[in-house]
Amino acid sequence: MDRERGDAARELPRFALGPVAGLAAVLAVALTALSGRYGYHRDELYFLAAGDHPAWGYVDQPPLTPFLARAATEVLGDSTVGLRVPATLALVAAVVVVALVARELGGDRRTQVLAAGLAAVSAQPLAVGHMLSTAGFDLLTWLVICWLALRLLRTGDGRWWLPIGLCVGAGLLNKYLVALLVVALLAAVLAVGPRRVLRSPWLLAGVAAALVVAAPNLWWQADHDWPQLTVAEGIGTDDGTENRILFVPEQLIYLSPLFVPVWVAGWLRLWRDPALRWARATAVAYPLVCVMVLALGGKGYYVVPLLLVLLVAGCEPAVRWARRHGRTWPSAAVVVAVAINTMVTLPVLPQSALTVPMALNKEQGEQVGWPALADATARGWSAIPARERARAVVFTQNYGEAGALDHYGPARGLPRPRSGHMSYADWGPPPDSADGPVLVVRQEDADGIERYFTDCRQVARVDNGHEVENEEQGAAVVLCSGTTKPWSRLWPSLRHYY
Repeated sequence: MDRERGDAARELPRFALGPVAGLAAVLAVALTALSGRYGYHRDELYFLAAGDHPAWGYVDQPPLTPFLARAATEVLGDSTVGLRVPATLALVAAVVVVALVARELGGDRRTQVLAAGLAAVSAQPLAVGHMLSTAGFDLLTWLVICWLALRLLRTGDGRWWLPIGLCVGAGLLNKYLVALLVVALLAAVLAVGPRRVLRSPWLLAGVAAALVVAAPNLWWQADHDWPQLTVAEGIGTDDGTENRILFVPEQLIYLSPLFVPVWVAGWLRLWRDPALRWARATAVAYPLVCVMVLALGGKGYYVVPLLLVLLVAGCEPAVRWARRHGRTWPSAAVVVAVAINTMVTLPVLPQSALTVPMALNKEQGEQVGWPALADATARGWSAIPARERARAVVFTQNYGEAGALDHYGPARGLPRPRSGHMSYADWGPPPDSADGPVLVVRQEDADGIERYFTDCRQVARVDNGHEVENEEQGAAVVLCSGTTKPWSRLWPSLRHYY
């Protein structure tokens, strides 16, 4: 035990500040240069709308990402480039933290740069760094917590519980998934040690700090009967089986199939290396989080931050292997991984060529066609006689359609859209005096929604012009004469969470 403590407490290698900062700068420039291609993602349009309705919470998420969307557009203007600056900065910060994790595990400057480089070109990090999303800030939060936890485990200094608690609280303001990481790390430390850190009085200080930071959103959720639990249950029910089936294959591709040997070696190193016995809990935390995500029917990308920690741990064995066997094959593997990951996650291809990358990453296609949807809606609106438009309503099936019409509709003379999806339902039904006509925008196969309206006929169809088979390609714009009940009575039936 004394030897283990001595190994853990030894002086860390110098941080490779210059090379890591240079790598981060190149990444930031590349992402910013590509941010203006394609268009907004459906979730980004929703975040923009949520930012226009500031609150301490929303039915499907805490307030941080909508707040950042609002701040970015206020400061940097209304564009995809401006909106995505926070996402780019979050990924750049995550890459730096990855290098710090490598240093914490004893990695020299070369190992730190390798770890940062592999993380920077991994598929899921690139995907969430390109677009504004809760997942991007979740990635950064998890990595910071893992880094701080490693410092706590290595030094045994309980004061690290306080910054850990602050980061957990900030993470809860973005996404509740960070609670899975906390549970897994605590259980792992309890199982394999070093347990002495759990006896520190600073642990309670960390818990208090997390609760204080997260309290406004927790209060909001409690006051609204915890709608986010309803949303999570819906995801597990609707997609749980598919998520469980795809979970293991996704673990192999979320960084890159070519990086799998590195993170497997990292897990083995954390589990077996006597010099890193103090860090063994991180090896245990990964399968624990996997089990929890599988049980909940969650998505495979939830555990990517811990995969990155394993990748970091595997960089030192990878460097040793390359010294013995040569760098040709490892270098070729990295080049191939960069090429594939870039094509699959970033907007580098023409929009008409997205069929192949969408097979692995459908979110690429969700950045295409929103102005076309607004155009089709405007054509449908023009079919309403001018004398009837004061009582007319535009109603959308989902928040992506509503967000697009919120953003692009005013320039086309469209009124504010209404929707029963997610937090749009909280932003209110139309007044009962708006008794028709109703212009319904829905996905191609979602005609069931028309049962709430009367005398419906399709008047337009969405065509994104690039033959991209995303969720809104072929969407219908349907003109109905009115509603089957007044909006105030109909609204609870129109509300849906998934």
